[in-house]
Amino acid sequence: MSAPTPWGAWLEEYDTASYQLSRKAGWDAFVNAAPRPRFEVLTRAEMRALDEDTLADYNEARRVWNANPPTIKTQQLTRAFQVLEQVMASGRRDGDKLRGSAVVDAEPGLGKTTIATRFAREVHRRGYRRHGPFTDDGSQRLPVAFVPLAAGVTLKGLNQQILKFYDHPAAERANNRTQLTSLAVDCVTTCATRLVVIDDLHFIDFRHKNGIEVSNHLKSLANALPVTFLYVGVNLMAKRFFDEGMDGEQAVYAQMSRRATRCPVTPFSIDNDAGARAWTDLLSTLERHLILADGEPGMLVAQAKELHRRTQGRIASLTNLIDRAAYLAIASGTESINAEILESALTDNAAHRLAGTA
Repeated sequence: MSAPTPWGAWLEEYDTASYQLSRKAGWDAFVNAAPRPRFEVLTRAEMRALDEDTLADYNEARRVWNANPPTIKTQQLTRAFQVLEQVMASGRRDGDKLRGSAVVDAEPGLGKTTIATRFAREVHRRGYRRHGPFTDDGSQRLPVAFVPLAAGVTLKGLNQQILKFYDHPAAERANNRTQLTSLAVDCVTTCATRLVVIDDLHFIDFRHKNGIEVSNHLKSLANALPVTFLYVGVNLMAKRFFDEGMDGEQAVYAQMSRRATRCPVTPFSIDNDAGARAWTDLLSTLERHLILADGEPGMLVAQAKELHRRTQGRIASLTNLIDRAAYLAIASGTESINAEILESALTDNAAHRLAGTA
C-alpha cells in the first residue's frame, strides 16, 4: 500500500468527527477534542503541480475544513453565556438549597444547541481542571450530562435517556419507573455531575398527560439533585413550558416559571449600524476560515446584504449556505465565492421560502 498523501494523512486524523453527544464516550471526546490544525492554502499553480490522487485528497481536506468553522463569539453567543453564567451562580449553593435552571428558547436555526453545548463544554473542562477526571471514590467524573429528547418522550423514556448517557446497563432492562428514577439519580450523583443539558424539549406537549408527568419529573429531579438544569428547545414559551401547560389564573401557580430563567436568542439584524457591523464582523471571520486559492478579504462582506436576504440573519442557514458555496467554488474551479457562486448555492427550505418573499 502506498504512503498516504500529506492531506490524506490529515484526513485520516481529522476527517469528520462522529461525536454521539448523547453518550458519555462521545461527549467526553467532544469536550477533549483539540482544534483541527489549519494547513497551507495552495495557489492555483501549486494545485496544478499535484498528481490526481494528491489533488483529490487536498480538495477533500479543504471541504472538511471549510465545513467546520470554529465557534464564533457572536453577540448572541456572548449574551447567552452571560445569562447562563448568572444562572450557574446558583449552582454553588449547598445541596439542601434549590438551584435555578436556564432555558435557551428560540426559533429554529439560531444556534440554540451550539450555544448550549459550547457552554456545557466550558463547564465540563472547568470541572476537570479543578477536580480531575475521577471522583474521590474513583468513579468517572462527568461534570456535564447531555440528554437529547425524542418525540413523544415519556417519564420512563426521559429516565432511560439519562441512563443511556451514563452507559448504564439497566437503561433497556428496567421497567419500573421508580427504579429508573433511582438509577438516574445515582448516576448523576456518583459521577459528580453539576450541569444537565436537556435538548429538544419542544418535543414534549406540556398540555398532555405525558408532558405534564415529564414536567413534574424534571422539577422533582431538580429538587433531588445538586445540579443545574439547562433546557433547550424551540418556542418553549409559546408551548407553555414555563406555565407547565396551565391556562389563565392557574398559570400563576406554575413553579417552573419561578425556577427557570429564559435565555432568548435572536437572528442578526442589519436594520441599524450596530447590527450591520455585527453581521459583517461575522462574515469577515467566516471568510478568514475558508481555504480557497482565490479567497480574499471582503468576498463575503461585499455580499453582506444578499447573504442576509438569503438567510434572514440565522446562523444555521448562513453556515449551510457558505458550506455549499465553498464546495461549489472548489468543484467549479472558481476558487472564490462570488455573486454567481452564491446564487448557485442552495439554502434550506425555510430560508429559501422566506428569501422569496423579501
